[in-house]
Amino acid sequence: MTRILVCPQEFKGTLTAARAAEVIAAAARAALPTAEVLKQPMADGGPGTAEIVGRARSAAIRSVTVVDAYGAPVKATFALIERDSTAVIDSAAAVSLAATAEGRRSPLHSTSRGVGELIRAAVEAGSTRVILGVGGTASSDGGAGAARALGLLLVDANGLELPDAAIHLARLAHMADEVAGTLSALEVRVAVDVQNPLTGAEGAAAIYGAQKGLLDWQAPALDAAVMRWARRVREDLGREIEHIAGAGAGGGIPAGILAALPHATIESGAALVAEAVGLREQIEAADLVITGEGSLDAQTAFGKAVGHVAELAGEVGTPCLAVAGVVEAVPAALADAEPMARSDAEVAVALGEPERLLAEATTRLVERWDTVRGT
Repeated sequence: MTRILVCPQEFKGTLTAARAAEVIAAAARAALPTAEVLKQPMADGGPGTAEIVGRARSAAIRSVTVVDAYGAPVKATFALIERDSTAVIDSAAAVSLAATAEGRRSPLHSTSRGVGELIRAAVEAGSTRVILGVGGTASSDGGAGAARALGLLLVDANGLELPDAAIHLARLAHMADEVAGTLSALEVRVAVDVQNPLTGAEGAAAIYGAQKGLLDWQAPALDAAVMRWARRVREDLGREIEHIAGAGAGGGIPAGILAALPHATIESGAALVAEAVGLREQIEAADLVITGEGSLDAQTAFGKAVGHVAELAGEVGTPCLAVAGVVEAVPAALADAEPMARSDAEVAVALGEPERLLAEATTRLVERWDTVRGT
């Protein structure tokens, strides 16, 4: 009997990873009725990471009220794996870009404080380790808000504590480490899917500011403010956060975590999630892997979940196929790929009827693979 493992990431804007896995699995079963089809949704540090890892590890779900990217109260959840005291947190649970109305987006006035509050809540619940995903966030304060919630004190030249918004970092004159011992000993693994530094031409403001609502003329001001924050961390605390690969992910949240917590590390989100759910072992037990995402392109092989799935499959010798909304480039590790939209006209259809087109694309892909292996 053929064993198929289905492990897509989210199809951004249309389908969660879990729902995409359901659709692909159903289509694969219909195309190969005798096959055993298993599902393992994937993530790379973006929204859904906590749910996916938590479900795979039988975690309890905890709820807490924190502040969103603009200081308003919001209910957020995290997963707590009680047997090894690990919390899995999505930063977007607190500071979600998708949940922030376009008219409300103003990165200069944003804060990541809610992320730090989630980490504190996890520690209060008994966590000694944290896996933190930083994708899908609305904040752009270089992680300063999260660091402040964890215990860093930021003051201006008059010794007054700064207001909690990104642009006020331009007035930062001094900072002090008042992080409690229970927090400073915390092991945090920050899951990222990009390698951008915090500042500069490839930094958080320049590359990702626009999608969070930052206007072109505002970008230099935000970058300068965050640069000042990084310089003060370097000079006052002796910690480097500005030029580290991945520190600019999620509006710079990894930088803030590194500033406040000395045992924090930045890691590939896809690799971290794969490790947490035991993906390699699942792939080794499969005869075929089917993965997928919204757009298969040149970036897929660099830190994205689909690229990592394909690499693992290649390492263990299991063929790997991918289905995507559009296919612009196919990583070498993939045996084949199939788009949901095969023309520009079908792109709008795919956005409006993602489940139908995903099922149809999966059917074409699996039938083609079955034909090839039978020849």
